[in-house]
Amino acid sequence: MHRRALEGREKILGPDHPDTLTSVNNLAGVLQSQGKYDESEEMHRRALEGREKILGPDHPNTLSSVKNLATVVRLQAGPGDAGTIRRRPRQELPVNPDNMQPQSSGRAPRRSQRNTVLRHSRRIAARRQVGRPPK
Repeated sequence: MHRRALEGREKILGPDHPDTLTSVNNLAGVLQSQGKYDESEEMHRRALEGREKILGPDHPNTLSSVKNLATVVRLQAGPGDAGTIRRRPRQELPVNPDNMQPQSSGRAPRRSQRNTVLRHSRRIAARRQVGRPPK
């Protein structure tokens, strides 16, 4: 059913429409729950790339795709293996000269998503500093 929905949305809305990307994400979730991690990863990467391009890197749906991709890579890797996730370059926010605080670039990501991504990136950075592969 999810494949049919995706095919219909691709045909009618196009491959980069936000609703089509939602269908890509939904199909990836179903594939993940079936244990088809390679296919799921491919679809999660597609959803992430499309959402970054269309919605921007800080949109809640894009951050959800980051988390979903990290989850499937972690499931694929198994214990003791890191898997690979392409890291996004860090973006600097413009600073407000009046109070020296970063200016917001729009709506803030959901706290739980942001915390999950930060927790995983800190853990990976710490493991790299001591010469161990990230989990």
